[in-house]
Amino acid sequence: MRALITNDDGIDSPGLTVLAERAAAEGYEVVVAAPRRESSGASAALMGTEDDGRLIVERRSPPGLSDDVPSFGVRATPALITLVAAHGGFGPPPDLVLSGINRGANTGHATLHSGTVGAALSASTHGMLAMAVSLNSSDPTHWGTAGYVVEHALRWLLENPDPTRVLNVNVPDRPVDQVLGIRQAPLASFGMVHARIKEAAHGHLTLTYTGTDMSKEPQSDAGLVARGWATLSLLRAPVADDDVELFRIEHEGARVRRPGPRGERVDTIDAGVMTGQDLPVDRGEG
Repeated sequence: MRALITNDDGIDSPGLTVLAERAAAEGYEVVVAAPRRESSGASAALMGTEDDGRLIVERRSPPGLSDDVPSFGVRATPALITLVAAHGGFGPPPDLVLSGINRGANTGHATLHSGTVGAALSASTHGMLAMAVSLNSSDPTHWGTAGYVVEHALRWLLENPDPTRVLNVNVPDRPVDQVLGIRQAPLASFGMVHARIKEAAHGHLTLTYTGTDMSKEPQSDAGLVARGWATLSLLRAPVADDDVELFRIEHEGARVRRPGPRGERVDTIDAGVMTGQDLPVDRGEG
């Protein structure tokens, strides 16, 4: 069994070492591949720097990791690194992807933009078990606390394998004996910061960022982590929402039935979807 360790903070982050050691303790053959430079906010973007059509990869280890563990600094986003690993770019494809440990929490809407979470979600789309881990500080000091929580979270993930889900773990940056416990938590309905336009002038914009009041949703992942809980949240890679019926096909290639306003009536309209026929387009002319 193989595990890929990656992140969005870059190959020089000590969080990689913590995850690599935890995966090795579970019996996994470990390979580390992380961005050569920080890629925070990359989400699941597939971007890389190429030299004559070849992705730039160099041997480089995170601090404190044994030289026996193959480690690479890659000039690419974490999601692209995960994709490359899934296709055998760093040896046999991994069975498990651990992403992190991120500097700063990834709670609520922040999961949408996080390169740490993006790598884990990308792994899920390739059928690999995946977990994203973050510490609630931009300058964390309690990496050992994160390692302790990862031990328990990883055990749960391996005992409940489901590659369609990603386990998102957030850990307060405090000593282990000051962590209140580990709880499952829903995502907060807000991100870590609010962005606003400070100035809009010809040719440029200036944005300003303010922190978010985490206490307004005390039972969310953001609220719980702020109070000292480690949180576990299950995420899924993008899937279609099939619970809402947009329309019903009466018979192929001819007509559709559409619910009317507030269900008062049902209109039947020409769909214009016969083979070889262009779909009707309202160009707003006239």
